[in-house]
Amino acid sequence: MMKIGIMSFAHLHAEAYVQNIKAIPDVEMIGFVDSDESRVEKFGRQFQVSATTDFEKFFAEKPDGVIICSENNAHLPMVEMAIDAGIRNICCEKPLATTLADAQKITALAVKNHVNLMTAFPVRFSAPVMEVKRQLQLGNYGKIYCFQSSNEGRMPAMYRKWFVDKELAGGGSLQDHLVHLTDLFRWITRSEVESVFAQSNQVFHHGEVDVETGGMAMLKFRNGVFASIDCSWSRPDYYPIWGGLSFEVITDRGAIQVDAFKQNLSVYHHETKGLSLVDWGSDSNQGMIDEFAASIRENRQASVSAEDGLRAVEVIQAAYESVASGKVVYL
Repeated sequence: MMKIGIMSFAHLHAEAYVQNIKAIPDVEMIGFVDSDESRVEKFGRQFQVSATTDFEKFFAEKPDGVIICSENNAHLPMVEMAIDAGIRNICCEKPLATTLADAQKITALAVKNHVNLMTAFPVRFSAPVMEVKRQLQLGNYGKIYCFQSSNEGRMPAMYRKWFVDKELAGGGSLQDHLVHLTDLFRWITRSEVESVFAQSNQVFHHGEVDVETGGMAMLKFRNGVFASIDCSWSRPDYYPIWGGLSFEVITDRGAIQVDAFKQNLSVYHHETKGLSLVDWGSDSNQGMIDEFAASIRENRQASVSAEDGLRAVEVIQAAYESVASGKVVYL
């Protein structure tokens, strides 16, 4: 039986990953470790899993793989700790790091120690996204000219306060939301980003936090394709879904519209007079954790690598440089 555990429950995605791990027949969810006693008590009880603040006790369980769900700036020390404990299969939340130097160190550590390090980019496992990518690569939609896209959502401070702490998160909505679409477009075009122009502001939640809450980025790829990305926390707290990611691909044969979060039902609540959206379709998180488990089982590199995470961090850092200078930044 394969053993997988979670290092830190700081990131809200850990809550979904517990269920994703449990859903894989030949995998045992061994629990999680977290230095924060309140999270250990709360989420250990909520999900009925083993939880501890003792990292030595956690590693003594000999996990075959770990998923790192710490605050963004703790990814590097978490990776170092796991590797020192002999772990050779790691899935790390995005962004891979809050600085380019840390992302480069993580990638170098993975290579040096022959670690299968997967960056958590679940949208690659979205059924509609995967199908559009397949059709594009078959040439059925013709030549790609550009992408117009958005990754919006509610400000995540309502789930975890550290998301709006510049030191812990590394930034605001640019840091949080630019990575997914950047990675998708690299993956689809098979081309690297050549230049970035970005702007950000606090048009949403003005004065409430010290990080940007609205952002736009223009990416130009080496193959000539360009993309616009709205990476804002633009949904109100009462919006019925936590996230949202959609894009339009313009090709020489027309346009394709893709919505990664459209497979849901609208539920109107009589008691609260509120609306919620209940997913009925594919679970991209499950697809990602399935792939991580498969890579361990088959002793291979997962389909999303540390280098993929590094390339996304390069774009994020270039975006912040562009915001500061008001100029295009070349990678």
